[in-house]
Amino acid sequence: MANARRVGHQYERDVAKELRELLGDAKIKTSRYASKELDDNKVDIAGTQKYGLNIQCKRYKNTPNLFEVLGSMPADGDINTIFWKKPNKGEVVVLSKKDFYHIIKQLLQCQKKLNQ
Repeated sequence: MANARRVGHQYERDVAKELRELLGDAKIKTSRYASKELDDNKVDIAGTQKYGLNIQCKRYKNTPNLFEVLGSMPADGDINTIFWKKPNKGEVVVLSKKDFYHIIKQLLQCQKKLNQ
């Protein structure tokens, strides 16, 4: 069990590092390190809220109950996302259909502005 916990914590650190590099934002950290309040609210990555995202990381061999995980995250207007890594299979990002459509609408608005 301790090994699974350690591997899960490492996955959180890996995702935080990837997001820091992708967004060029040194303030992105694991909530375990940066914010007990976020960690208590089932948000694993701190600093992504200014981008409108709450992120929870899961590294499970078996499928987590995705609806339960999303339902346990804050209903604060930010997009709740689950980063799930299944060993030897890959990684996926899960969010609600409503939030996915919201992102598509934002991308379309940005595209329209660029084309004007």
